[in-house]
Amino acid sequence: MNVDKVLEIGVHLIVLFMVIPIHEFAHAWSATKLGDDTPRYQGRLTLNPFAHIDPLGAVCMVLTGFGWGRPVQVNPYNFKKYRKGMALTAAAGPISNLIVAFFGMIAYKIANAVYVTTMLSDYYTSGTVPTSYWIAMILYYFTAINVGLAMFNLLPIPPLDGSKILSYFTGPKLDRFIAQYQMYISIAFILLVFSPILRTPLSWLQNGMMWVMDKLTFWVDLLIGLLV
Repeated sequence: MNVDKVLEIGVHLIVLFMVIPIHEFAHAWSATKLGDDTPRYQGRLTLNPFAHIDPLGAVCMVLTGFGWGRPVQVNPYNFKKYRKGMALTAAAGPISNLIVAFFGMIAYKIANAVYVTTMLSDYYTSGTVPTSYWIAMILYYFTAINVGLAMFNLLPIPPLDGSKILSYFTGPKLDRFIAQYQMYISIAFILLVFSPILRTPLSWLQNGMMWVMDKLTFWVDLLIGLLV
């Protein structure tokens, strides 16, 4: 196993214990703010990773780079408008990943600039790759995985967040269909995660959002150019 792969798995673990809890906390916080205290009563209004980790989702995260936490349970009838409340609560998770990715991209650009400026001097004096390179790589993987998680969770496939956002625009008939065939949908979902079918469209979405993150942080490049 090469060093880059070890780094990637290490970042998957960081995401598992740091970012997925933020994702699930965002669901719990949004539901609470919208009037449903169910997540608070169930101990989900916390950043403690062990309150949010789902065993199967954790395995998928480490092996494939795409995973999920233990779903935050909400009572939609506590929302003033239950479809809108469910959609906003569902959207909060992926949005939290994109916010974290935004700051990750800023940190990556700074670390990469440090690496570029120190690369020649460190390499020729010690003959080793500078530490700043590995920090930049970790931050890049961290940002990319956050973006990937956001895009993955926005897919309109039950039980992902995208399906709950989609339900805001659909009717009760689809809700009943999903409830009736939940077991079969869940099995098909697991097979999709471990198959290559989703890999290409998710890669397009991830690359597209990484491009957006790069453009949103253009000012970091400008500042680095002025300082270096």
